[in-house]
Amino acid sequence: MIALIHDWLNQLGGAEDVLEALVALYPDAPLYTSLYDRQHMPIHWRDWDIRTSFIDRLPFSHRKQQLYFPLYPLAMEQFDLRGYDVVLSNKSGFCHGIVTGPETMHVCYCLTPTRYVWRYHQYAERENIGRLTRLALAPFLTQLRMWDRLAADRVDHFIAISDEVRRRIAKVYHRDATIIYPPVDVNRFEPASRIDDYYLFVGRLVPYRRLDLLIEAFNKMGRPLVIAGSGRDRERLEAMAGPTVKFLGFVPDDELPDLIARCRAFVWPGEEDFGISPLQANAAGRPVIAYAAGGARETVITGPGDVATGALFAEQSVAAMIEAVESFDPLSVDPVVVRRHAERFDVAVFKRRIDDFVTQKYEEWNSANTGKSFAVDG
Repeated sequence: MIALIHDWLNQLGGAEDVLEALVALYPDAPLYTSLYDRQHMPIHWRDWDIRTSFIDRLPFSHRKQQLYFPLYPLAMEQFDLRGYDVVLSNKSGFCHGIVTGPETMHVCYCLTPTRYVWRYHQYAERENIGRLTRLALAPFLTQLRMWDRLAADRVDHFIAISDEVRRRIAKVYHRDATIIYPPVDVNRFEPASRIDDYYLFVGRLVPYRRLDLLIEAFNKMGRPLVIAGSGRDRERLEAMAGPTVKFLGFVPDDELPDLIARCRAFVWPGEEDFGISPLQANAAGRPVIAYAAGGARETVITGPGDVATGALFAEQSVAAMIEAVESFDPLSVDPVVVRRHAERFDVAVFKRRIDDFVTQKYEEWNSANTGKSFAVDG
């Protein structure tokens, strides 16, 4: 029997894309989480066996989960996970801190070591943490770092989403990790019959993604740039934008594949732990021009046109972005090659690699003790 663990269910993002794939892989597994905002999450989640902690019943927890960050270790430790052969945690926060008995193997799919504990200033900027909340959290950070580091010792096997995250796990938790890239729904995208004259960014409009530099670069070049997405930085960015920069706001899911498939190239100026959007562009046959940091170094292939999937620039500056855009010809890249590259990250590949890893590690871990084999029966 297997159980799934997730930090919180009140927002959609890359972590929830991973969770969707894990639930599809293990449909009978119960899902333990700190809180679940049932009214604002996808309707089909209501069919899942979701089991929440006491935080789910606290005031404002569904919309302001940051208020209760000091309580998350306690919430995760109180789950009763007796009777499971395997627990699989999908972690960016505290869910790796669950307590299991010696009969249970814990595999952690680590999106990143807890960001606001180990990269606090970056997290506060990224999530727009208010001044009062920052002041309230500060006294707890040292204690939480100690707990987080010790909680990692409860994990039997770590999986990292990228080499960047693997290095963080080694530095912070002093543990080795196997890399299994997050799932990309390749079949949702396909190359278009025509390419239009615009470059494209898709994502949340937040400061760390450095869209300010991207806009300034395209202002200077006078090239068309389309920005799809919403976020707290939109008003500031729109004030910077010249006549060739267009903001679309939120784009419905059914319209996004065509928008991506018709762009000249997809641009990615920020640093991400992995970055699913650039691979969605590849699935649509479009190349990516990205900052050479984080996951982009592993997902963007540069070189001759017969193997290239895009171009990288070495620093986050207007000059570097202009050089990358002007020196790279998107039409020199073969859409078939680019899509084939994206298929390496498909959901089916992710599911197979996760299931093979869990099965192999459980059989190695358990055979010496009981001789049991791992079976997915929820």
